[in-house]
Amino acid sequence: MRKLDYIELIKDIENWIKEYVNSASAKGIILGLSGGIDSAVTAALSVNALGKENVVGLGLPCESLPQDLEDAKLIAEHLGISFLILDLTSTYQEFLKSTTPQIEPNKMAIANFKPRLRMSAIYYAGQSLGNYLVGGTGNRTEIAIGYFTKYGDGGVDFEPIGKFYKCEVREIARILKIPEKIITKAPSAGLWEGQTDEGEIGITYNILDEIIYRMDFNLDLEGLKKDDIEKVKKMMISSRHKIMMPPTFKIT
Repeated sequence: MRKLDYIELIKDIENWIKEYVNSASAKGIILGLSGGIDSAVTAALSVNALGKENVVGLGLPCESLPQDLEDAKLIAEHLGISFLILDLTSTYQEFLKSTTPQIEPNKMAIANFKPRLRMSAIYYAGQSLGNYLVGGTGNRTEIAIGYFTKYGDGGVDFEPIGKFYKCEVREIARILKIPEKIITKAPSAGLWEGQTDEGEIGITYNILDEIIYRMDFNLDLEGLKKDDIEKVKKMMISSRHKIMMPPTFKIT
């Protein structure tokens, strides 16, 4: 993996956040706190850039594990930011109840509706509280393979850590003094009980980071499992639509 001057990069990210928010004449940043490392790092960078009074964290339980909300509270308290809890469980259940007679949903449709509902709530809260930009929490590894929900956690105003691999986000987290239990917590989107990112993807983040890093910089893939490489390539190709603007027909 590449060697980075994390201290300088953190300063650069924080300056970039500040400039971006100021250019939009926004009041600050609002983001969902999942209890995981990515949202914790994004929140910490935002606080350093803008001050804790200009950052709002949201807890958005939706048939979620109680521990995730407790971890989100821990992060908010650690950073000293405002933290609001909007329980979306009843809204989520009512939606499924009202649509099921006409549409029989599958597992992924149900799972992806949760982050889409959460993102609607974040934008609603951000505008209601006074023109907050929505901070994205995606990292390079997940963005590259499309491991996010289109118009869900992928629907944000900017991505402060979007160019950093998962292992690099962990390094940034330690420098920012994120609680260790958050750093070592098994990454999970909380889509269903027992779900973990690595379990669902079928490859560990360490291997994903290495494959995507080498592909990003056109480096030799020797020594890596062929099946893993092919799986990552397939995910990257099939998820291109997630990171592009919707195509439009061109008149020729």
